[in-house]
Amino acid sequence: MERLKSHRDFVHVVKQRTKVTSRDLVVHFCIRESGSHPAGVRMGLAVSKNVGHAVTRNAVKRRFRVLARAHEQALPAGCDIVMRAKPSAAHAAFQSLDAQVASSFAKVAKRLAASQNAADSHESPHGSCDAHHGE
Repeated sequence: MERLKSHRDFVHVVKQRTKVTSRDLVVHFCIRESGSHPAGVRMGLAVSKNVGHAVTRNAVKRRFRVLARAHEQALPAGCDIVMRAKPSAAHAAFQSLDAQVASSFAKVAKRLAASQNAADSHESPHGSCDAHHGE
């Protein structure tokens, strides 16, 4: 899984306003235009100071990275995601976060498949990154 590195990429994914929410995290997502980047999944993490001090935030990020790698096969190729931690993520059990990530990624895949089917039917797709960075 590649990382979303630029602020512009993070903002672009979050501004799509397509997300899946669970108790301790929010997963923002979109599909990149074909040919704009490699076909793999790219992920970014957003863990604000509301989650805790630096040590706590880094622990949450490490957990999210491990869980994202474990469940990335559920996401379609060309997908960009931003996993945003809610303050409760700092105190959540690893098993609970594991179940939430698995469920969230499955919901993302289901929604993207539905939007792809709608696009194939000439409807407007939701959750796609059509105007990628305005380039």
